[in-house]
Amino acid sequence: MSIQVTILGCGSATPTLFRNPTSQWVEIHGRFFLIDCGEGTQVELLRRKLKMSKLRAIFISHLHGDHFFGLPGLISSMHLMGRKEKLLLIGPRGLKQIMELIFKHSETILRFELEIVELEDNSSGIVFSESSFHVSAFPLNHRITCFGFKFSENPKLRNLKPEMVEYFKIPIAERKKIKAGADYLSPSGELIPNAKLCFEPPPSVEYAFCSDTAPHADIIPHIESVTALYHEATFENDLALRAVETFHSTAAEAARQAKQAGVKKLYLGHFSSRYRDTDVILSQAREVFSETEAVYDGFSFTVT
Repeated sequence: MSIQVTILGCGSATPTLFRNPTSQWVEIHGRFFLIDCGEGTQVELLRRKLKMSKLRAIFISHLHGDHFFGLPGLISSMHLMGRKEKLLLIGPRGLKQIMELIFKHSETILRFELEIVELEDNSSGIVFSESSFHVSAFPLNHRITCFGFKFSENPKLRNLKPEMVEYFKIPIAERKKIKAGADYLSPSGELIPNAKLCFEPPPSVEYAFCSDTAPHADIIPHIESVTALYHEATFENDLALRAVETFHSTAAEAARQAKQAGVKKLYLGHFSSRYRDTDVILSQAREVFSETEAVYDGFSFTVT
């Protein structure tokens, strides 16, 4: 099992001919999600042959237009294409009012249930869960209320050693508990430790999304030791003052957040439209944290 991420847009503020505003497609354990929905998202979904009909939920980080202006159009297309399944929409306060106003004045009555969950300002915790994974939200440090999101696999079951199952004649009814970590008490009263009966489970993976945000120590606990981190790097280091003014991050600041959190891999995005390429941003980040990549529209990676 793993998490697959496809970048549909990694630009900031305005669309350009070479970069869309923020949006990401995330697949985890056969479930499909969007993080943010900037302009052009549904065109990118079509281009990448990613079916919007499969979406289970959409997570909106904040209500700056480059992160949600594509949402009304995407939902309208789902409606016109005959979607019947419920869609969950999770984001900050105000999102429900915006969507209801659009549907009201366009006289749109959706053919499917749209459940909108608004997050309390500065709140954190699990906002979506299934048996094998969950998604949590946490506050970022931006000019308006803004959330990061973390996709986490739940702890996996251990694998039984076949020879031990045979040797101790372990009943089928006991095997699920042992795979979950329990020791085994044999009919003779002998306690068999779990480590003798099972292989260690495969490691669970986590993917965290942080955009838009200025660096802040309070974010570190939420992204600590994640397998992969997407973090905005809107500016090169020489625009540090501009980053402070706009509550964004420079390349080096994003890399320091990753280093302090002990993440395995850092992916940079949310680049200012002033940058046609991101070579300098990537170089500046790698001086601080070597395990860094700069994404681009259409870039896809697996979190393992």
